[in-house]
Amino acid sequence: MKKTLVSLLLAVPAILASCSAGTDPVQAWKEMEKPLNFYIINDAGRNGYYEQKPVAATMGRMAEFIDIEFVVAAGDVHHFEGVRSVSDPLWMTNYELIYSHPDLMIPWYPICGNHEYRGNTQAVVDYSGVSARWDMPSRYYTFTAEEDSVAVRIVMLDTTPLIDKYREDTEKYPDASMTDIAPQLEWLDSVLTAAREDWVLVVGHHPVYAYTDKSESERRDMQDRVNSILLRHGNVDMYVCGHIHTFQHIRKDGCDIDYVVNASASLGRDVEPVDGTVFCSPEEGYSLVSADKHELSLYMLDKDGNVLHTVTRTK
Repeated sequence: MKKTLVSLLLAVPAILASCSAGTDPVQAWKEMEKPLNFYIINDAGRNGYYEQKPVAATMGRMAEFIDIEFVVAAGDVHHFEGVRSVSDPLWMTNYELIYSHPDLMIPWYPICGNHEYRGNTQAVVDYSGVSARWDMPSRYYTFTAEEDSVAVRIVMLDTTPLIDKYREDTEKYPDASMTDIAPQLEWLDSVLTAAREDWVLVVGHHPVYAYTDKSESERRDMQDRVNSILLRHGNVDMYVCGHIHTFQHIRKDGCDIDYVVNASASLGRDVEPVDGTVFCSPEEGYSLVSADKHELSLYMLDKDGNVLHTVTRTK
């Protein structure tokens, strides 16, 4: 049975010493590496402003020293009104010209956030036919990553249509209001039923639990529609999301799932603890996930690559 261990910087002295002293973090980064490594980013698309460029630069530099297999993009790669087409200039200013480091020319597995739903959501899927690294076969999908005998199942959800707040705003979110949500929920249940990988991560844009000033109805709908399915299965290690522009790690009594809110990769917001909070931070950044057969670690990293908090699961 999987056991959750929560590690703060105090539990990783080598990382703390390297980062707090302002020294080169490369050795600390190398110590995080496992056979399978990938990034999670979200809420990034601000045309390079705020901290988007520094975060992207650190992602690229870290990838020079750790073998990063791919990037999971958990929504809102495009902020504001989404994109109008696959040739919208925002693809360049929000994505291509920002994440231009050679070691970021790897597969990107995205989902739509609520901001993509303000524009042409099908163009976000269809961009897979334009960019060699943008790999989005549909609005929700799953894939397995395997390396050196470790296998991670990643389940990518399309959460905006699952929330009534967006479905009811037919003018701002027309695609959400026209989406039949039953097939996705049935699909999620069937994928988790069949999952036999070493680790299972479910990724959506919207949180199940989190501190936020956004409508409580968002979390309530996610709890009723998504979390009820996750709890039906004993194999989900983490639910990872974005949307709130903060780092949060939440554990609920009697539940073996780690609920992770991944910070904005461009502009952070204030945060405070709520019921079940293990850690929270307003810092901008991204996460590194590293896995082997016996341990799965999610490192919450600031714009300079310093570890703020680690969620570790073992078995």
